[in-house]
Amino acid sequence: MKDFFKELLEYGTYYNRQLIDIINQNPSHISDRTMSLMSHILNAHHIWNCRIAGKKNLYAVWQNQPREHLLEIELTNFWSSEDILEGYELDQIILYANSQGQQFERSVRDILFHIINHTTYHRAQIASDLKVNGLTPLLTDYIHYKR
Repeated sequence: MKDFFKELLEYGTYYNRQLIDIINQNPSHISDRTMSLMSHILNAHHIWNCRIAGKKNLYAVWQNQPREHLLEIELTNFWSSEDILEGYELDQIILYANSQGQQFERSVRDILFHIINHTTYHRAQIASDLKVNGLTPLLTDYIHYKR
């Protein structure tokens, strides 16, 4: 199961990196909404990694990231998630507080799946936004990645 999660994380970072390339290569066609969503994807992944590892997060959920920092944050998130896969059992329960301070507990498996699903959801929103702004959206379906 850990190998499957590793593959899903690799799928996610593959398309996130491509989106970051599009953002960096087409700054005049990139909307504030796309920048906000890409920042949110990266911030949320960072925050969930920190919750699992028991670390203090560096970013707020909707904090806008500078274009030139997107790739660095993406890579750090991916490597941190790989470390989590190596250092934690998937059924290990993590106690955490959400951004409103409410306490919850979830398994590492549930949190990693949430990261992957959350990223996919917002990448679809970015694809729509890119099309509206005259750019060809990426085909980011998992089945395309597997081909």
